[in-house]
Amino acid sequence: MDTRTSSRLRLIVVQALVFSLFVTLFARLWYLQVAGGEVYQAKAASQSVREIVLQPDRGLIVDAQGRPLVNNRSSWVVSIDRTTLGKLPAEERATLIRRVASVVEVSPESIRARLLNCGAPESVSGTCWNGSPYQPVPVANDVDPKVSLKIREQAEDYPGVLAQRESVRAYPRPYDVNAAHLLGYLSPITEGELDEAQTRLDSSVNGASRVGRAGVEKEYDAYLRGMPGYQRVEVNSMGMVMDEHSLDAGTPGSTVVTSLDARVQSVVEKQLKETIKTARATTDTVTGKKYVADSGAVVVMEAKTGRIVAMASEPTYDPGVWVNGISQKELTRLYSEKAGTPLLSRATQGQFAPGSTWKPMMTAGAMTNGYGKDTRLNCSSSFQVGNRAFKNYESGAYGSIGFDKALEVSCNTFFYRIGYDFWSRYGRDVSDVNAKDPLVAEAKEFGFGAETGIDIPGEAPGRIADRKWKKQYYESQKDYYCDLAKNPPKDASAFLKKFSREFCIEGFAYRAGDAVNFSIGQGDTIVTPLQLARAYGAFSNGGTLYEPRVAKAIVDAEGKLVKEFEPTVQAEVDVPKGVLGYIDESLKGVTRQGTMSWRMGGFPLDEVPIRSKTGSAEVYGKQSTSWVASYSDDYVVVMMVSQGGTGSGTSGPAVRKIWETLYGVKEETVDPKRAAIPGVVQGDDLPIFAEDGSILPPSREK
Repeated sequence: MDTRTSSRLRLIVVQALVFSLFVTLFARLWYLQVAGGEVYQAKAASQSVREIVLQPDRGLIVDAQGRPLVNNRSSWVVSIDRTTLGKLPAEERATLIRRVASVVEVSPESIRARLLNCGAPESVSGTCWNGSPYQPVPVANDVDPKVSLKIREQAEDYPGVLAQRESVRAYPRPYDVNAAHLLGYLSPITEGELDEAQTRLDSSVNGASRVGRAGVEKEYDAYLRGMPGYQRVEVNSMGMVMDEHSLDAGTPGSTVVTSLDARVQSVVEKQLKETIKTARATTDTVTGKKYVADSGAVVVMEAKTGRIVAMASEPTYDPGVWVNGISQKELTRLYSEKAGTPLLSRATQGQFAPGSTWKPMMTAGAMTNGYGKDTRLNCSSSFQVGNRAFKNYESGAYGSIGFDKALEVSCNTFFYRIGYDFWSRYGRDVSDVNAKDPLVAEAKEFGFGAETGIDIPGEAPGRIADRKWKKQYYESQKDYYCDLAKNPPKDASAFLKKFSREFCIEGFAYRAGDAVNFSIGQGDTIVTPLQLARAYGAFSNGGTLYEPRVAKAIVDAEGKLVKEFEPTVQAEVDVPKGVLGYIDESLKGVTRQGTMSWRMGGFPLDEVPIRSKTGSAEVYGKQSTSWVASYSDDYVVVMMVSQGGTGSGTSGPAVRKIWETLYGVKEETVDPKRAAIPGVVQGDDLPIFAEDGSILPPSREK
């Protein structure tokens, strides 16, 4: 074959190859654009469509009359998508942050701090992001609508920046109530909580969710949070929204109807605040200094149901500080002991020696274990136990008296004798942790030393300082005190040195002094104001311990009843009805002619019989804690002011004011129309949820 023929053949082969390549290319293009065009077009579109989570309106929290305690308001929120931000070059990223900072009027450093995940080395608690790493991070709240509109209209200048209208918590404060410890607060969901929810297949939360952290917000979070919706939007490669597609609006959260009454709550809060203020301006006759009055609490409860009508704690805080993200400075203050630890609810978490308010339970214990109505004991000015004289308050003496008079005048030595008698009969072996103790048993019968079960998270259990507790405490502390006894610090007081030596040798021993202290609510026994209120409720209702509850019902966004919470009986105290009746009459005497009488003069006790017991609890190194525990046929009112002075002297006026509010008392006359709660007692009626979304008070026709 000659050269010319060979060259022509190679050219034909090359042409054939080129032609076949073009045929293949055109065939592929035809397949992609025509035969499979719809499939690939859908895939391309799906890659440019994102789902934006739309948080639902959280459910309301209302009082028993339908007054909103917590609702929602709209807020424009600017967020940054960190995925889009991470795709930008470093210089453009810095420019974008400066641009956003300028338009929302915050510092660039603040935005950078908010974009950090909590737990990162550079993160600062209170400013970092503890939500999902895949959700846009809010960097500015309550932004001016004009600013939000600018960001949305000039999206090319703000890649990855979202301006959305969101629903945030608001506090209408009817009657100027605070109720922070009852209502609770919200904060962003953590990554761990989100993972746990996904494991449970719980779709009601997502990376941008805010969940309840305390109070009603936490306990009923599952009802309040609702179901999120989704907005599908088309974005370009820089994350800018090009078009909006389908919308799933989600489901609003349900409303929690509480048993609280805003008017009573307001009076309770104001009276507690004013009482503490007055105490701080009053001189303690024992120390010669002004009362510290570092904290206080009030509980108002329905005696026949256990429902909470009002509950206040001081110091408190503004629940609104959590709405747009709390600052580190404010967070530090809420946990600060110097500020009084405002986050701590003294009503459910504060634990204090009960003082003489303890004596009605001790009376029940004595009268069910051998003592009777005809018992007479010497109310002397002091009672000798070993080498120590246990004294009456102000060393008063009333001679031979019964339980009724002992409660009226709050005679310590009367109860010292009872405590010593039981110890002598059953507990002389100081190391016997199982020795019988009727007074300790009675305290536990009334629910002390254990949580009440209230639907407010974080409740403290209190403490019954019996033989078992003392032995356990000794075992846990003996090494410390023995070492302190051997090597006391140079500045150690004589008391500390003596106490350390004695504790090291016999700290386990439950002696007569422990027993007599227990009988009057002193020593190491501590209770919460709520526990005391529940126990006094049993005296009012004939012996039933109810589980305290704040929530009354759950109502969905359309006004339909989802769940109603009926009163829950936890136990019946094992005390004869005759004994309970005797104590009830004795506590009436406390109000009429006993230690509370000087504060109740002119109150219409014939129409509204109030039973009460005052107390001044003493703790070594501190001033007296003021207590008043009282009840009627309908309600229980308990007030406590830590280091605030005597019971009736400090708390008496406020307790009277609360009773006047509950029953509409004015100028020694009961006017039901002035009563804070219509019909005197709330009962089981619920607010009326109208079709237009308004909430009306319960119907009183029946």
